[in-house]
Amino acid sequence: MHGTILKRPEGGVSMRLEGKVCMITGAASGIGKAASLLFVQEGAIVAACDVSETSLNTLVEEAKDLPGKVEPYVLDVTNREQVKEVVESIVQKYGRIDVLVNNAGITRDALLVRMKEEDWDAVINVNLKGVFNVTQAVVPHMIKQRSGSIINVSSVVGVYGNPGQTNYAASKAGVIGMTKTWAKELAGRNIRVNAVAPGFIETPMTEKLPDKAREAALSRIPLGRFGKPEEVAQVYLFLASDESSYITGQVIGVDGGLVI
Repeated sequence: MHGTILKRPEGGVSMRLEGKVCMITGAASGIGKAASLLFVQEGAIVAACDVSETSLNTLVEEAKDLPGKVEPYVLDVTNREQVKEVVESIVQKYGRIDVLVNNAGITRDALLVRMKEEDWDAVINVNLKGVFNVTQAVVPHMIKQRSGSIINVSSVVGVYGNPGQTNYAASKAGVIGMTKTWAKELAGRNIRVNAVAPGFIETPMTEKLPDKAREAALSRIPLGRFGKPEEVAQVYLFLASDESSYITGQVIGVDGGLVI
């Protein structure tokens, strides 16, 4: 039996998220920016949340001629009061939040014996508690509307570990644990929760890698290159759209075969 081929409407614009209100954290750089622009291209209203107002302004400018719309919000995901205010503001303006992409993340790398407590705390607060903070504020609205898609951004490091990244690996493994738990808790309300686990992607975060580390990473990737932010954003788009309506509780690797 052949699957249905989804045809693009006339004019070549697919508009897979037309009219959907999508909240994206870490929306103004790297993978988050690629996702924001792709979602807007697909007709979404993107509530773009980021700590950098300057980067948000650049994003708004770049998205201005696309079919959807970017609504910028300066947001620190570690600040629970600010998170509540931003979520309430989005719901007040648009009446709903259809998609949440928990994309904000930081690194503070060091070997275990050298890792400072403040670097452990900073990464856990943004990458793990930040995901908890934002999701806890958004979910009551999704429960009320009896629909939603939550996309949590983990990492291959959260599945397989990586020397020098105790804090990052712990935070990203925790995100997977929360994803599977929430998928079970929320399925009865028609809310899907999935995680995406990128490998090495060309972003400001990986640009800091020393040449030796970059070469070592490339040697382990069967596809022989780092990924592009847009390639991860396409997976976010699939999980945000109705095309993934029977997928929940999954961890989808986007890593060029790194883990095989």
